[in-house]
Amino acid sequence: MASVPTHRRNTPLLVLDDAPFGVNRSKAVPHEFVLEALAVAHPTTRPMFGCLAVYLGDKIVLALRDKQTNAEDNGVWLATTTEHHESLRREFPNMRSIRLLGKAVTGWQILPIDAPDFEEAALRACELVVARDPRIGKIPGGRRSAMAASTKAANPPKRPQRGKPSAKSRKKR
Repeated sequence: MASVPTHRRNTPLLVLDDAPFGVNRSKAVPHEFVLEALAVAHPTTRPMFGCLAVYLGDKIVLALRDKQTNAEDNGVWLATTTEHHESLRREFPNMRSIRLLGKAVTGWQILPIDAPDFEEAALRACELVVARDPRIGKIPGGRRSAMAASTKAANPPKRPQRGKPSAKSRKKR
């Protein structure tokens, strides 16, 4: 008989005043031990597609999922890119793409809850997040565009002043 992994399921709800992560406590927080391990980095959380997204600043780093539907994709989702899969897989041998997303390989990867090393792997991922490992975390698409627009607004392209010839036109003379 195969051994069942021992991992923490949803823990009892905390009183709203005790919510250090700004989590809506009307629902249970999946894999709350992950938030506890990230507390030193002051994460924020937001609901995302039935998961709990975990952010450090503008970067989404993880998503926590524990639902009855598509249970094979329950666990800790890592926000990463395909270029980092190989190096992350060396640290997390049970890491894989999220089947729910419908592609063979996705940028998001999962540390599945049914893996024998789930808690150890999730805590190791937290260590990498706290250390700001560049392989984990990305700025969501909409925010990337907004950041690029604000950067352009703050640093407009340099144009020659009216009435004064540009360096290029002075060379032609």
